[in-house]
Amino acid sequence: MIDIPYRAILPQKNLPIVIIGAGGIVKDAHLPAYKKAGFHVHGIVNRTRAKAEALAQEFAIPQVYDTVADAVAQAPADAVYDITIMPNQFIETLEALPHGAAVLIQKPMGDYFPESKAILEVCQRKGLIAAINCQLRQAPFVNAARWLIENGYIGQLYDMEVRVTVNTPWELFPHVMVHPRLEILYHSVHYIDLIRSFLGNPASIYAKTLKHPAKELSSSRTTLLFDYGDTMHAVVNTNHDHDFGPRHQESFIKWEGTKGAIKAKMGLLMDYPHGVPDVFEYGITDANGTTEWVPFPIEGSWFPDAFIGSMGSLMRYKLGEIAVLPAAVEDVIDTMAVVEAAYQSSRQGGQSIDYNRTT
Repeated sequence: MIDIPYRAILPQKNLPIVIIGAGGIVKDAHLPAYKKAGFHVHGIVNRTRAKAEALAQEFAIPQVYDTVADAVAQAPADAVYDITIMPNQFIETLEALPHGAAVLIQKPMGDYFPESKAILEVCQRKGLIAAINCQLRQAPFVNAARWLIENGYIGQLYDMEVRVTVNTPWELFPHVMVHPRLEILYHSVHYIDLIRSFLGNPASIYAKTLKHPAKELSSSRTTLLFDYGDTMHAVVNTNHDHDFGPRHQESFIKWEGTKGAIKAKMGLLMDYPHGVPDVFEYGITDANGTTEWVPFPIEGSWFPDAFIGSMGSLMRYKLGEIAVLPAAVEDVIDTMAVVEAAYQSSRQGGQSIDYNRTT
């Protein structure tokens, strides 16, 4: 068995965190991750103060603020801001931050591409050290796969697939489930960003996102095919409507190369929010053409551990410990360009077919 490093590298110095927003993702992922990593949350602010106070009590956060302006005025000079509100509030919140501040912004980077570009403009104009919380690219099983690929264990990568067939309880996200761009913007954006983090920017994308006939949702199933030329195959297939028990549900990322393959089961999405155990396996083909699949034990999962990576890397970049900021706004703007192109592709439809049998 190969000894695969996969844990997030923590900053040498903990910077105080100020959280803006107190929704479910803060309770379920951000705060558990920061507690696990030993990060110090200095304060929290939310429009409904009672929600912030409840989280402050549960996670021993010393300060609760009434407004973003109060939080900024009383924050330590080296504070890192964690914005966890809805995208339509990002710009006004970013405008309120100090010039040059470090900030982690919840995904997606805006609801529509013009808004994404406006968010980028604010961050650059104010000199913000800004990253988008596209944390899947730093999940432990993704870290393990990236290390194996970068060190040549599976040879030349030529196929990457994400498949999700689950029953997603959208009702847990009341502000999200009513969105007119539900599936790609709020879910498959993770996989678009993940694929970009391995393969770079695609030349184009083919997409179709679909409704369920009996649900009041804008979309709940999507197929995305990325154009990386005539060798690399990259595809995302999601179905959030598989309400037929767990037997045939699946949720995985698979990488295939000329010398082997990797498969990571994303247990979080199955029986969400409880989840099932992740499974990470790799298979390397020997000189005789035999591939032996090896399960590799990984501690931690997408939630909450990937959030340690996204916040930890922001701190490390601000402290000068790393030279590249993962998921910087300057990078994720391209993820949002792909999202926008996917919606355009879905609206336009495929190539029409001439069924005329007469000559």
